[in-house]
Amino acid sequence: MAETIVFLTGHLAQPRLTKVLAGLGAAEFEWSVENIGVKVAALMTEAIIVRRLRRPVRADRVIVPGRCRLDLTRLSSEFGVPFERGPDELKDLPAYFGKHGRGVDLSRYDVRIFAEIVDASALDVDTLLARAATMRAAGADVIDLGCLPDTAFVHLEDAVRELKAAGFKVSVDSGNPDELRRAVRAGVDFILSLTEVSLDIAGDGAATAVLIPAEHGDLGSLLRAAEAAARRGIPAILDPVLDPIHFGFMASLTRYAQLRAEMPAAEILMGTGNLTELTDADSGGVTAMLMGICSELDIHNVLVVQVSPHTHRTVQEHDAARRMMFAAREDRSLPRDYSDALLQLHERSPFPNTPADIAELAAEVKDANFRIEVAQDGIHIFNRAGHHVAEDALSLFPKLRMTTDAAHAFYIGTELRKAEVAWRLGKRYTQDEPLDWGCGVDRPLEDLTRSRAGGHTLRPAEPFRGDDGGDDPRNNRDDG
Repeated sequence: MAETIVFLTGHLAQPRLTKVLAGLGAAEFEWSVENIGVKVAALMTEAIIVRRLRRPVRADRVIVPGRCRLDLTRLSSEFGVPFERGPDELKDLPAYFGKHGRGVDLSRYDVRIFAEIVDASALDVDTLLARAATMRAAGADVIDLGCLPDTAFVHLEDAVRELKAAGFKVSVDSGNPDELRRAVRAGVDFILSLTEVSLDIAGDGAATAVLIPAEHGDLGSLLRAAEAAARRGIPAILDPVLDPIHFGFMASLTRYAQLRAEMPAAEILMGTGNLTELTDADSGGVTAMLMGICSELDIHNVLVVQVSPHTHRTVQEHDAARRMMFAAREDRSLPRDYSDALLQLHERSPFPNTPADIAELAAEVKDANFRIEVAQDGIHIFNRAGHHVAEDALSLFPKLRMTTDAAHAFYIGTELRKAEVAWRLGKRYTQDEPLDWGCGVDRPLEDLTRSRAGGHTLRPAEPFRGDDGGDDPRNNRDDG
């Protein structure tokens, strides 16, 4: 028996919602639309729904607009039917009910992230702890202390001890055998990077050895080191070393594939910094490709570094990529429609509404509040007085005749500029919402069970230097 779903909406969105649902074709559910009696669907409240939704609700579930701020658990209990939040945009409903319609599980991954503090020996313990905490919050599993060839790491043991006491997994990366021996005695979890010549260092403790070729590119020496580690019972991870573009990149990729063919069960590590750091390209896309390679070759460890400013979100990007690739591989699917975290500059579907859709909506608006949308032809702003379209924000402003309210004019100006950025880059624009930069920026967690506080232009103005400190009553106007 087909599932039955009720969709809640408001006056303005009802025709468009009905049209989208009808366009789903032979869907695997039966549907009906309930107009709750508000103009803007996103503004419906729990109290309104409780008063106006007809009972009993004859459905298997109820879907509310994605931008509604409601306690869905409370509503589910009130009506005895599961309530869930749908997508923000009506045009995204087909994708919502596609193969990933009930949400994608991005909680799983099988790649361990080593995040390197490249200048660890030059930093005090408190600074190391602070950086480690930031890296762990971004997704790091192991904190790698990178040693410097010209700086003695006199407090290495203290750093390892304090990091371990704080619950971190710790590795030490050094070309100095004495520092590696000290790290092993201090109780590190991993040491980087040993060869068949220096393997004895790992025999003094319980650390896992990360092995590299004795000579750059010499896969044979890496295989011999792996065999020696296995004979001696030393746990090992193998790193053939990824080289930068034009300096052996393709040959190094071949080494990874050959190593996997030679040793199907080996633990392998890929250091991604030679690509992310040494390529002037946005690091999210580079990371996605490298993590796709790791997914295909069953590489379960990556060493991540952040030195260049353009890679300052590299840990977050690796974390997002490992989750996406895991989910896609489990589904035997392309890595599409799982996450927008790495679509930081552009989006696959930036304009959910066509110019005709927006014109239809604008014709229904009967109030003075401005609505702003973005479509393929540019920025749209409309209210009952008119509908204007342009490719740049500044050319729109004179048409709006806003001369009496500085706060409202400021609000409209900032929204129009944000809309222009979205249009030029091909990003989703939603009025009153920040642009979505994926994992490129931190977004605060939002409580979706309660309404937001008033916007900035609803708050009293802060005193400006030189004025009398009084609040300007014009700042208490509506945010548009």
